[in-house]
Amino acid sequence: MAARSLRAHLLRMLLPPIAALLLLGALVAYFPSIEPATAAYDQGLIDVGLSLGTYIRTGGNNYWLELPAAVDQVLRRDSYDAVFYQVLGPAGEVIAGDQGLPRPPTDAEGITTYDTVYNGQSIRAVAVPAQCGGAACRVLVAETTVKRKRLARDILFSTLLPEMLIAIATVIIVWFGVKRGLGPLARLSEEIKARSPGDLRPIDAAGTPEETRPLVAALNGLLGEVAQASRNQQRFLANAAHQLRTPLAGLQAHTELALAKPLPEPVRAELQQVHEATTRTARLANQLLALARAEPGARGNAADVNLKTLAEGEADQWVHQALARDVDLGFELEPATVQGDAFLLREALANLVHNSIEYSQHGGHVTVRTGRRDALAFVEVEDDGPGIPPAERERVLERFYRVPGTAGTGSGLGLAIVREIVSGHGANIVITDGAGNKGCRVAITFPHG
Repeated sequence: MAARSLRAHLLRMLLPPIAALLLLGALVAYFPSIEPATAAYDQGLIDVGLSLGTYIRTGGNNYWLELPAAVDQVLRRDSYDAVFYQVLGPAGEVIAGDQGLPRPPTDAEGITTYDTVYNGQSIRAVAVPAQCGGAACRVLVAETTVKRKRLARDILFSTLLPEMLIAIATVIIVWFGVKRGLGPLARLSEEIKARSPGDLRPIDAAGTPEETRPLVAALNGLLGEVAQASRNQQRFLANAAHQLRTPLAGLQAHTELALAKPLPEPVRAELQQVHEATTRTARLANQLLALARAEPGARGNAADVNLKTLAEGEADQWVHQALARDVDLGFELEPATVQGDAFLLREALANLVHNSIEYSQHGGHVTVRTGRRDALAFVEVEDDGPGIPPAERERVLERFYRVPGTAGTGSGLGLAIVREIVSGHGANIVITDGAGNKGCRVAITFPHG
C-alpha cells in the first residue's frame, strides 16, 4: 500500500463534508430570499395591469384605452428595464399597447404570471383581467429582467460572501486543529529520532494522548526485546572473546617458542605457516568482535576521550609493528577531546595505523596526527605507500572488500570497522592522497561537542 499522510487523510475526511454543508447553507439562504423579491416585482406588474384596466372605455361594441400621454411616460420610465403592455378586448383583439407581446401559455382566468421572450429579450409578464363594461378584457404587462437578475446576483453574493468567509475560517481552523491534534505524534517521533542507536530506555507514556498509549506500549515492548537481545549479544561477545582469544594466543605463543628452537628446515617452514595462519586468525577474530561491538545497540556509553592520550597509550605497540616492517612511524599529536567510546575509537585508530604499516614499503613513513582543524577535532593517519585509487575509496569501506592486486594478508575488514565506528560517533571519514600526491591519508573529523 502507498504511504499515506495521516494529516492529509483527516483533512480529506473533514473538509468535503464541511464544504457540502456550507454550500447547502448558502442554497437554503438564497432561495427563501429570492422568492419574496421576485413576488414583489410581480406584484408591481400586477398593480400596473390593474391601473391600466381602469383606463379602458366602452361605447356600444367598441373598446379603447383612454390613457394620458403623461401616464404612459411614467409607466414606461424605469432605470433598468424596458416596460411593455397590451390591452386585449373580450374577443382577444388588441385594443392598445405594444404589438406582438406574447400572451399567456394558457387561457386560465384570473391573474397569470409567466416568463417569455419579446424582441429577442427575456421578459417577465403578467396577465390581469379587467372589466370592459359588461364584458371581460385582459391587460398584459411585461418588463425585461435586468433588475431581477441584478437582485438575484446581489442576494447570491450577500449570501455566499459570509459563507466563503466561514469556509476559509473553517479550513484554517481545521488545518491548525489537525496539526495541533497530531502534535503529540510529532513530538513522539522527534523523541525517538533524537535517540542514539544504543538508547533503549522505555518511552515515557505520561502526557501522551490516550489514543497513542497502545503505540507507546508496543514500542516499549519492542525496545525491551531489543535491549534483552543486546544484553545477550554482549554476553556472547564476552564469552566468544574469551573462548577465541585465549586458545589462539596460546597457539601463537607455542609456535613462537617452537620456532625459537633448532628445527629441521622443512619442519620450520611448516611451523612458520602455522604461526602466520594463527596470527591472521587471531587478528580476524579480534576484528569480527570489534565489528560486532561497533554495531548499533552494542556500543557502550559515550564519555570524554582525548584523542592525543588515546594515541599515546597505543604508541608503544604501534612502534614495535613499525620496526618489524622497517617503517618510520611518527606522531604529531595535539589535544583534542571528543564524546565517544574509548574502546571503539582505539580500535578504529589501531586499524588505520595497522593498514598503513602493513601496506607501506620497507623504509616507508607513517604519521599519526590528532588535534583540531577549523574548530573540529580530528585524527588522521598518513603514509607514503601505494595509496588507494580514487575509484576504490568508497568500496574499500565495505566489508571484506580489498583492492584487486593488493599485496598482504588482510581480510578487508579494517576500514569497514572504522566506518562503523565513525558512523556511530556521528563523525566523517575521508580518504585522500598523502603529501605530494603519494600514499594515502585517512582523516576522521568529529562533530562539535
